Amino acid sequence: MKRFVLLAFLICGFLIHACGGSNPPASSGPTTIVQPLALPGPYPVACSNVEQDFSLVAPGEEAKEYWEGFPSTSGAPQYMTDLLADRADTLSVTVTAPDNEDLYGSFAGEPVQFVVIVCYPTVANNPNADYPLPTGKVVPHMQNGPEPPLFADDTARYPVLAFSHGYGGSPISNDYIDALSWFASYGYVVVAPFHGDPRFSNLKIEDLSDAVKVLSHLSDFVALQALRPLSMSAALDLVLANPQYSDHVDATQIGGFGASIGGETLMLMGGAGLTTSLVFDWTRVTVDPRIKAAVGYIPYFGQPFLPSFGRDQHGLDGITLPYLAISGTADTTAPLDVTQEGISRLAGPGELVALVGVKHGLSQAAVNDIFTWSLTFLNAEVRGDPTAQQQLSTMASVEGGVDDYVVIPYNGP
Repeated sequence: MKRFVLLAFLICGFLIHACGGSNPPASSGPTTIVQPLALPGPYPVACSNVEQDFSLVAPGEEAKEYWEGFPSTSGAPQYMTDLLADRADTLSVTVTAPDNEDLYGSFAGEPVQFVVIVCYPTVANNPNADYPLPTGKVVPHMQNGPEPPLFADDTARYPVLAFSHGYGGSPISNDYIDALSWFASYGYVVVAPFHGDPRFSNLKIEDLSDAVKVLSHLSDFVALQALRPLSMSAALDLVLANPQYSDHVDATQIGGFGASIGGETLMLMGGAGLTTSLVFDWTRVTVDPRIKAAVGYIPYFGQPFLPSFGRDQHGLDGITLPYLAISGTADTTAPLDVTQEGISRLAGPGELVALVGVKHGLSQAAVNDIFTWSLTFLNAEVRGDPTAQQQLSTMASVEGGVDDYVVIPYNGP
């Protein structure tokens, strides 16, 4: 009965919030309107091998359901590894979940495999063809077999970007492969695991019925969230130790970009405490000090009925990871006010930008806004670019696109 009453109370909070609005722009603060960065950037892009045999896709299924880890129509588990045509030359890592049932539930102590893709700036005359995907997208200049990557400058060391996609996505689903390519076109080596979230918890938080499912199966949802930062750190370990990449990346300049729950993943890598119970207890999952700064687009910081980082987001107290959150004012899955509460608790440089009218998902109208804000922040905090740092301190919005404004101003160097 107590559990039922608590569940009902939390659901009421969800319903009340769903009807709420967003805060208006502050009357004072940064005032400079900047021109959007061109997409793509100055570099051609190539990616590591993810060759697949699409004839292995079961009748009634789609390849992207394997990429994303959704179970088959019969309920059988399936994942990206089931389609790989060149396993030996596809990057992957195996993560063994720590023996902690509070965080990892039934997956505690179990090994889990994660496929990884890397995209990077390449030479203008890269001979490798784009690899077509059944969605109509392509993996640009994909490496074939064991051949090494062709970097734009073989003597340079490039900054690294840990890329964490949203729930139920993958690095090559929808517009994510475009996002990887755009970051790489600005000189980042982008490292992205296929999280395969539905392998752990086939749930969402988009409406009341989803909220009930999440609260009723919280241990699975906690395990999904806790495994994500571990897989991201393992993917970085893999690339930094791989002789094909290690001499071409700068291990002192590693940033992160996450969409939706991927934004939460990067914050967990910064040492944030994750909510583990319906009474908002929280536990630190990990800390990866290599991440110098991170950007979250429509970052999932939880809901009023279940904040991601403990009661009143206290799991973020003392966190020094520089973090830019870009939120939509019409987003009810990752509400702006919940994110604002979290960003306001950070002890390190933080900033919150609002995109007017944007819901949960990639807004095509806002693409230039998103990447101009993101690259400016990453260049400032990861590359230590003083020009970008100065621009952030005065930047109020990006010309064109959707209306955007600063909710919490940048307080970095």
